[in-house]
Amino acid sequence: MAGPRVVIIGAGVVGAALADELTAKGWTDVTVVDQGPLPTPGGSSSHAPGLVFQANGSKTMTELARYTIEKLVELGCFLQVGGLEVACTPEREQELHRRHGWLTAWGVEGTVLDADRTRELYPLLREDSVRAGLYVPTDGLAKAVQAVTVQLKRAEARGAVLLERHEVLDVKTEGDRVTGVVTDKGELAADIVVCCAGIWGPKIARLAGMTLPLVPLAHQLAWTGQVPAIAGQRAEAVRPILRHQDADLYFRDRHDTIGVGFYGHQPMPVDVHDIASVDDAEVMPSVMPFTEQDFEEAWHETRWLLPPTRDAKIEQGINGLFSFTVDDMPLLGESPAVSGFWVAEAVWVTHSAGVANAMAEWLVEGYCKSYDLHECDVNRFEKHHLAPDYVTARGCQNFVEVYDIKHPLQPMQSPRPLRTSPFHQRQKELGAYFLEANGWERPQWYEVNLDQLQDRAVHQPNDWAARFWSPIAAVEAQITRERVALYDMTALKRLVVEGRGAADFLQRMTTGDVHKSVGSVTYCLLLDVNGGIRSDVTVARLAEDRFQVGANGNLDWDWFTRHLPEDVSVRDITSSTCCLGVWGPRARDLVQPLTDIDLTGLKYFRGKQGYIGNVPVTALRVSYVGELGWELYTDADMGLKLWDTLWAAGEQYGLIAGGRAAFNSLRLEKGYRSFGTDMTYEHDPFEAGLGFAVKLAKEEFVGKDALNPGEPRRKLTCLTLDDTVMGKEPVFDGETCVGYVTSAAYGHTIGKGIAYAWLPAALSTPGQTVHIGYFDRRIEATVAEEPLFDPKMTRLRG
Repeated sequence: MAGPRVVIIGAGVVGAALADELTAKGWTDVTVVDQGPLPTPGGSSSHAPGLVFQANGSKTMTELARYTIEKLVELGCFLQVGGLEVACTPEREQELHRRHGWLTAWGVEGTVLDADRTRELYPLLREDSVRAGLYVPTDGLAKAVQAVTVQLKRAEARGAVLLERHEVLDVKTEGDRVTGVVTDKGELAADIVVCCAGIWGPKIARLAGMTLPLVPLAHQLAWTGQVPAIAGQRAEAVRPILRHQDADLYFRDRHDTIGVGFYGHQPMPVDVHDIASVDDAEVMPSVMPFTEQDFEEAWHETRWLLPPTRDAKIEQGINGLFSFTVDDMPLLGESPAVSGFWVAEAVWVTHSAGVANAMAEWLVEGYCKSYDLHECDVNRFEKHHLAPDYVTARGCQNFVEVYDIKHPLQPMQSPRPLRTSPFHQRQKELGAYFLEANGWERPQWYEVNLDQLQDRAVHQPNDWAARFWSPIAAVEAQITRERVALYDMTALKRLVVEGRGAADFLQRMTTGDVHKSVGSVTYCLLLDVNGGIRSDVTVARLAEDRFQVGANGNLDWDWFTRHLPEDVSVRDITSSTCCLGVWGPRARDLVQPLTDIDLTGLKYFRGKQGYIGNVPVTALRVSYVGELGWELYTDADMGLKLWDTLWAAGEQYGLIAGGRAAFNSLRLEKGYRSFGTDMTYEHDPFEAGLGFAVKLAKEEFVGKDALNPGEPRRKLTCLTLDDTVMGKEPVFDGETCVGYVTSAAYGHTIGKGIAYAWLPAALSTPGQTVHIGYFDRRIEATVAEEPLFDPKMTRLRG
C-alpha cells in the first residue's frame, strides 16, 4: 500500500527522518523537497554541532532524544562518547542532582560523579575547577549530515522521491483541505503536506495561513586550531561532550581541535525573510558571519576551564541559526484551519528521529501511541502567544535562559502583564504576589493575609521548595477549611458548546453521561481513540441546546472543533467572562443572603443561573478544594462588582482571598487530579483513578473501544511524607526506580507532605513504603488511602 500522497518540505534531519519513518510504515508515495542541494541543503542541520544530551525536565523530550540516539547508533551516525555536565558552584552541583533525578525517573542511566572522577573522564579540565559532574554514557555526537544522507537513501529505496533545489512558493488548498505545493519548478499534488522547514518554518506555514511562534536566533560556534595537549588524536571524538552551563558553554572534540558553543552573548534574532537564499549565502543560509567581539567572554572562560586551550587559538567560527519557540518546546501537529497541512518544527538534532517517529505514527495511525505529545502540539497556543513581538521577546529570553537553573514555578518576567482578570485591581490592593498562567496574572498568595499567621503552625519547606513560596499560603489553606475564601478561577478555559446536536456531540466526545436535566454538571474525560486521556472537563448543561465546558486549554477547543458536526458550534468565552470560587464552611452563610438562587436546594454538581446582588451569575456547585461552595461565573464587565459585593458581605464571616499555592495544597489533600501533570495522553482512566468518570454503559464515545477496565499494571498513587518535594522526582523501591512524582505540595490542613506518583500496581497498597529521590537524598514516603481529607464527602455535600 503506497498510502496517501505526502510532500515533506525540508530535507534536514527532521524531514529526512520523517521520510524514512513514513516509508518504513508503508507510506511510500512520499516526495521530499528542499530549496538547497542534498544532503546539505543549508539549514540548521547542515552546520549543527550534533551534541545530544538526554537530561530534560520533560519526559517526552527525553524519550524523543533516546529514540534519536538508538536509531542513529543503529544507522552508524552517532559517536556515543557520553555526555558530561560540570558544576563549578554549589548551586549547579545541586542542579546536577536534580537533572540526574529526571534521567532516573525517565529510565536513562546516569551518574553524578565527584570532582576527581569528573576530571578522569575529561582530563583537560582545570584541576581546581569542578565540584561534580553528571555523566550520561549513552549521550554523544550525532553526525547530522550523515544521518540525513542515510535516512534519505533508505526512504528513496522504498519509493520516496527526492527533489533538491526546489523552492516552495505556495501551498495549494481547496476549501479547507491541502491539495499540494507550488515550487519554482512546478506543482506537486499532495493529500498531506508536512512542513519540516526549520528556520524557514514560519514562512512556509504562512503560505497555508498558519502562524508559527518560532524565531530563528544566531548562536555562536567556534573551533580551535590544534590543541597541543591532544595533538595526534586520530579519532574524531574520544572525550564526552561537555557542558559548562554556568558559563553558557559546551564543548566537543573534532580530532585534535575543540569546538566551543556559546549561548552567553546577547540574543541575535533574525527575521525569516532576511535569511539569505541558497545561492546568495556566502557559506549557507543558516550560517552568518562570526562576530568575534561577542565571543570574547566565551574564550576567556574556555581557557580558564580547559587550560590546554591556552596554547591554541580560535581559527574559525560561525553565528549559526537555530529555531526557538515561546515555550522552548517543538511545534508538532496539523493546522487548525487547513486539513492535511502538518508541521514538525523547532526540532533540533537531539530530538529529530524521535519526532519523526512520533509524527509518522500520528499520521499513519491517526494518533500517537508511543509518546505524550500534548506539550508539543502546535495548537496549544492562545492568540497572544502568536503576536510577532511576543514570539521574538520570548524566543530571545529562552535563548538567554537556555542553560539557566529554572525553578518549576519560575514565571516569565516579560512581556507582562498580558491578561488580567476583572479582579486584578482588588488583588493588587490586597498585596497579591502574582505568577503567570497562560498569560494571566494569577495570585499565588496575598500579603494582607500575613496578619492571619499569628500563632499558626506552618511547615517550613526545604530550600528549593521555599522558592516562590510564603507561609501565607498555609494560612490561606487553613482559613479556607475554617471559614470562607475567594479564589480567582478566571484563568481556566471556558467553552460554550451549543446547537441542536450539542448534547449528542458531547455525549460522543466525553466519557460522562451529559444527557441529564438542565442544571446538571458532569465531570468527564476526553479520550483519544487509543483510550489515552486527552483532558478532563466539567460539562454544565445551561439549556437544552447549550452547555458550558470547563476545559484545560486550547487543545480542548481544537479537539472539539475537529469533530464538530454541522449542527453544533463551539465558542471560547474565557476572555469575555470571569469566575470566582467561593469555598469554605461559611460559604452558604455568605452567599445566600445576596442571591435569588436557593443554594440549599442546589445540590452538589448542579448549577443554576440567577443574581448575586446586581450581578447576573451562573453558579455551579463544584469545588476543586474539597469544601462547600460554588464557582460563580459572570461577564467580565460585571466581575469587579461581583468581587466587591462578596467582599463587603464577607467581612462578618472572616472572608479572605486565597492564592494558587493554597489552592494546590487543598486540591491534593482532596486527591483531585490535574491534567498535564498527574495524567496525560499516555495514561488511561482506570490507572489514573478516574474510572468513575467513565460511563461504559453508554453506547458510544471516542476511545471506548480501546479501554480495558481490568486491573491496571500501574496506578497514580497518593504518598505522604514529612518533607516537601516539587514533582518529577524518581520514586524507589529499594535501589530500583519504580516510578516518578507528578504533583506535590505540603498539606497544610493535614500536616503532611503530599506527592502523587505513578507506581506499579503492586506497590500502590496503602502502608507500602517507598523513597523519593530528592536532589542528592532519599525521602521516605508512605502509600496512603485517598482522599486524605474528608473521605466521606460530608464537607462538599453539606
